[in-house]
Amino acid sequence: MSSSARGERWSSRWLRIALLCLAWGEIRIAVAEPYLAVQTGYKCIACHVNPTGGGMRNAFGDLFAQNVMAARGPPAGAPVWTGQLLPDILRIGGDLRADWSRTTTPQSPTQQQFALEQMRMYADLSVIPNQLGVYVDEGVAPGAAQTMEAYIRYGDTSDWYLKAGRFYLAFGWRLQDQTSFVRQVTGINMNAPDNGLELGLEREHWEAQLDLTNGAANAQSGSGYQVTGQIIRTQSIWRLGIAGSFTQSSAGNREMSGLFAGLRTGPVAWLGEADLVRQAGYPDGTRTMTPMLAEMDWALHKGHNLKLTYEFYDPELSVPNNAQTRWSAVYELTPIPFLQARAGFRRYQGIPQNNVQNQTFSFVELHGFY
Repeated sequence: MSSSARGERWSSRWLRIALLCLAWGEIRIAVAEPYLAVQTGYKCIACHVNPTGGGMRNAFGDLFAQNVMAARGPPAGAPVWTGQLLPDILRIGGDLRADWSRTTTPQSPTQQQFALEQMRMYADLSVIPNQLGVYVDEGVAPGAAQTMEAYIRYGDTSDWYLKAGRFYLAFGWRLQDQTSFVRQVTGINMNAPDNGLELGLEREHWEAQLDLTNGAANAQSGSGYQVTGQIIRTQSIWRLGIAGSFTQSSAGNREMSGLFAGLRTGPVAWLGEADLVRQAGYPDGTRTMTPMLAEMDWALHKGHNLKLTYEFYDPELSVPNNAQTRWSAVYELTPIPFLQARAGFRRYQGIPQNNVQNQTFSFVELHGFY
């Protein structure tokens, strides 16, 4: 090997080490799963373009995923991927999930299938660094293309900012599992963005967001509004958040409140959320619903995570013996940068006469992100 080639190789290696050290001091998390934030004591904005988490990762997030998160790092001399097409101006990214699933329902045939769960493409244009930007999250498959997020961002996301356009609402944990009770019942998840404005404030140990949007219940009527907000206190080993939302709609007003928290105990991260939902407009009046979640994530080894969850849902507090529960176990392996394999099992338990509420579900998933 020539001295010039050897010098370029060492320069590339030291550049990667220097960037990694910088990233380690600044972020320590890399993907949308909130348990990683709890394990490291950092906020979602540390690694994501969206201040409330989810979607595209920023340059530090990509760097951490490439060099630290995986069980095995990239080959020596491999280029550093940060998604930059035009330095400090344009970044791109993507996310693909493909899986095989099996669902067993009492009194029904077993169903199993391969499926493309999602394919998303991200782009972030920094028109004026730390002042003005445009962000797009486009779902390109399965089915027809769908814009999940598309907003203009004004202000410094390390201080205060204003978003205008289409975005995910700020309420509780931004979980990867959009079918969890707390995300389904509240209707606030990463499959249900809304159009409007978001005002955000970031401090060292505090963050807050306030959203004024149309409200999903008003998609057809074109009238009404939704106000959603949350405040989160973050410390090195714990965090606590409160959230609230009110929707005015001709279909019936909705009031929601939530409490969510996280705690790190050694290699284990604990997450919890409890929500109260009051929905008007039913023939029998206003219904009060209570979805809850408890989650444990155990970092067994670098690149290995065991996730156990317990969920509870009461669809109407005034009706006895109608609650539903779900138990889940998921094993996650990140063998190399930007690739994750997941396998899991879920047991549903509900009222005996409802077969769907007593099914079992298992899956194997391959997740690629960059």
